[in-house]
Amino acid sequence: MKPIDFLFQRNMPRWMIFFIDLGICLFSLILAYLVRFNFSIPQVEIEAFPLVFGIILGIRTLSFYISKIYQGIVIYTSSKDAQRIFVVITAGSLVFAIVNFISYNFINGKYPIPLSIIIIDYMATTFLMISLRVMFKALYTQLTESNKEKRSVIIFGAGESGIITKQTLDRDAGTKYKVLAFIDDNSKKHNKKLEGITIYGNDKLNELLQNNNVAHLIISVQNLPALRKQELVDLCLKYDTKVLNVPPVNNWINGELSFKQIKKVQIEELLEREPIQLDKDDIQKQLSNKVILITGAAGSIGSEMVRQVIPFGPKKIILLDQAESPLYSMELELHDKYKKQSYEIVIGDVRNKDRMENVFRTFQPQIVFHAAAYKHVPMMENNPSESILTNVLGTKNLADLAVEYNVEEFVMVSTDKAVNPTNIMGASKRIAEIYIQSLNKKTSTKFITTRFGNVLGSNGSVIPRFRQQIEAGGPLTITHPDITRYFMTIPEACQLVLEAGTMGKGGEIFIFDMGKSIKIVDLATKMIQLSGLVLDKDIRIIFTGLRPGEKLYEELLANEENTVPTHHKQILIAKVKEYDFGTISTSIQELISLFDKQDNQSIVKKMKLLVPEFKSNNSIYAELDTANTSAP
Repeated sequence: MKPIDFLFQRNMPRWMIFFIDLGICLFSLILAYLVRFNFSIPQVEIEAFPLVFGIILGIRTLSFYISKIYQGIVIYTSSKDAQRIFVVITAGSLVFAIVNFISYNFINGKYPIPLSIIIIDYMATTFLMISLRVMFKALYTQLTESNKEKRSVIIFGAGESGIITKQTLDRDAGTKYKVLAFIDDNSKKHNKKLEGITIYGNDKLNELLQNNNVAHLIISVQNLPALRKQELVDLCLKYDTKVLNVPPVNNWINGELSFKQIKKVQIEELLEREPIQLDKDDIQKQLSNKVILITGAAGSIGSEMVRQVIPFGPKKIILLDQAESPLYSMELELHDKYKKQSYEIVIGDVRNKDRMENVFRTFQPQIVFHAAAYKHVPMMENNPSESILTNVLGTKNLADLAVEYNVEEFVMVSTDKAVNPTNIMGASKRIAEIYIQSLNKKTSTKFITTRFGNVLGSNGSVIPRFRQQIEAGGPLTITHPDITRYFMTIPEACQLVLEAGTMGKGGEIFIFDMGKSIKIVDLATKMIQLSGLVLDKDIRIIFTGLRPGEKLYEELLANEENTVPTHHKQILIAKVKEYDFGTISTSIQELISLFDKQDNQSIVKKMKLLVPEFKSNNSIYAELDTANTSAP
């Protein structure tokens, strides 16, 4: 073994470090005497030195042995090690002072160790023991890493978060990465240096990526606008540079950022829009100290509704769902995060009116958010009778009970697929909309409908599906190369539901600004790139054909509808045809009664009578569409 290898090995004998530390103590003691007496030590002090040497080295030896500071691995010296050394040396020096006190007051009236020697020895010992360890660690790092090729990293953001990100990178991943540059939009910082690294403007980013093999661009800016983040990601993807995100400060562990917390940018972040500005005062008045029932509370929308409602101080939240395991997970989350919130977990099926009546009778809800529904187009296309039971009968049960038990407000979560429906699911939701709208005119309960498109990350949505397919090595399956969809984040959708519920007077259908429609093939391609894979080399996309009832594009308004703006720029009111409650109630009851016959053709035919604009697409039920179909 070479001397250098022995010196830097992890398991260098602890006894060797122990004796090195004692050697430092001896050197510090001699240095203290030389400094104190200006390098001319009096004879009387030389004669007393053996006693001083014995006391100091003896106490240091005992304190080192008890504290085990010699057992730390020197090449991994940290601030914790420095703290321990400081405490042990300080304690030892205090013992020296106590020995002086005892000797002077109770033994011979003399100080065995000059006070100035104690002070100088303390400072020298502390400095040398800590600094030599740090120097040793730095030397080890320099020698062992000099031959390793580090990958370049660019940090976007030269503020406080950017500095912390660089320090974290140096501490946790300094052996693999080096910071090439900072990028910042603030022109006042350009061409200056931060911790020895040059700060450039955004106009230099393309050049830096082009001329250097940059492994990562780390976005350290908190709350960077989604559009700006998209621009950075698109540029980096051209050069196979991965984009990472520094998490929000409140997610840092014990207030300290770890490199492992810096994660890849997810596709959901690129589809986000500017934060929604809510009228929190009105929502607070609406929800504070109220008993609130949320159906479908274990689902993606329902569970987020629970999280969004809690900050407004409801008296109690009733979480209703028939899915046992997801509902239990929601209960655990509430127990861990919202201990002060009063809530009730109820397993129940909205199709069972007796069970629902018991819920209304027991808890007397004042506001209902109805998110329970079957929502998957292909599943409902194959099971029309179940869509009627859940989406129509379930909604009817809850709406009727809301009237009976004097609920103040009933907000139903609908879908853009209810507009000019081409499938069973969309038509069933449209029928539910028609029922509660017509019921609104006969009661003091305010019935409000909210419509929006696909939500990112919801159960069964396209993004989790693509993510699973990418992890499995592909291929990614898309029904059609031209298919497009609107997307909205789950929190954004739920916030708009709360806002719409507050502004609703009853009978409205609120539609949300869904932004731009996105081609699914473009979405899949970007997800592949974000995963560090190459399309048609590492993974393929295949087209499977439109599924029964599926549209190429979604609509938020029917052809004959128009909209009325509200005070919130992202919420509009749809003007739709009004229906007579008596007529529509009878027709819907006839539709529900068809369930027992289990005749899908009869059920769908009746649905088309109720919703004349329902034209089946790519479905066996297209044969039922006739030009003479009329509304009830």
